[in-house]
Amino acid sequence: MMNLANILTLARLVLLPFIVVLFFIPAKWAAFACLTLYAIGAITDFLDGWVARKYNQITEFGTFIDPISDKIFVVVITLMLVAADHVQGIWVIPLLIILIREFLVSGMREFLGPKNIKLPVTKLAKWKTTVQMVAMGLLILAPYYTLAAISGLIALVVAAVLTVQTGWAYLTTGFKHMDQ
Repeated sequence: MMNLANILTLARLVLLPFIVVLFFIPAKWAAFACLTLYAIGAITDFLDGWVARKYNQITEFGTFIDPISDKIFVVVITLMLVAADHVQGIWVIPLLIILIREFLVSGMREFLGPKNIKLPVTKLAKWKTTVQMVAMGLLILAPYYTLAAISGLIALVVAAVLTVQTGWAYLTTGFKHMDQ
């Protein structure tokens, strides 16, 4: 059960308390430390699946915990950014779009799983995740760098647009199997 892929997945969860604490320390050094840990967590999101496939480390535990770990990571970072006003007002809408899609697609996968119907991750969805992770990383530094704040918000909107596109594609595919 404990292999490198699963350790990488769990590392994302272990990093979160440290990311949260550093995020709320009002100092530039803490923001950079937070961003560093966040980047490590984001990288594990890409590496865990790659390692699992490349080295045949796919396990039931990994299949179960990876999507949960991904959602917890995104939700916690989103809540931090909103709680600290790094994202506020109308700019919260892209975050809401991202969160809604995450839960809809997860629910669809959960529903279709017992029917042996898979919704594989698309290349566009991987790009969405990449843009989303970059946006959130930039927004961690928002109070200290105006360019990071502006770039982060723009990237957040791009991620939301990609979120709608990929979410619609997943839901359309999933709805075809709803009556079966």
